[in-house]
Amino acid sequence: MVRIQTEDFDVAALNAELRATAGGKAGAMVTFTGYVRDQADGTATESLFLEHYPGMCEREIETVCEQARQRWPILDTLVVHRVGELHLNEQIVYVGVTSAHRGDAFRACEFIMDVLKTRAPFWKRETLADGQRFWVQQRDSDARKTDSWNTTADTSKHV
Repeated sequence: MVRIQTEDFDVAALNAELRATAGGKAGAMVTFTGYVRDQADGTATESLFLEHYPGMCEREIETVCEQARQRWPILDTLVVHRVGELHLNEQIVYVGVTSAHRGDAFRACEFIMDVLKTRAPFWKRETLADGQRFWVQQRDSDARKTDSWNTTADTSKHV
């Protein structure tokens, strides 16, 4: 399931929802929560404004989750991503994965987050404390991390 929303989310409630969908079959649940952080050199970050392409964004994230399901025997996924004006230390994204085994859940969660960062149609505008605004460019390191999943054979399932 994928949700794009402006309002904040409750991690404990999302964890409970994800566990409930597993119906007692999950031996592992791995989650990731991302926050607005101070990224700028020299001047503090005040906020991050996120825009998305409605409909297309949800479909792309669901495609990423489906790719994770094809790579690892996971039970379910849940992705919640916020848009709009987010301030320093606010939650941006939640990615949760359930699986019978922890290794599959860890790898699938990392894969979803890595690929989401480079493929989902989000645009981020950072505002600094001094009033400067600029669009955040995709990092080469994020692109390399996503590309590494294309060349990494996963042979350590069910750990």
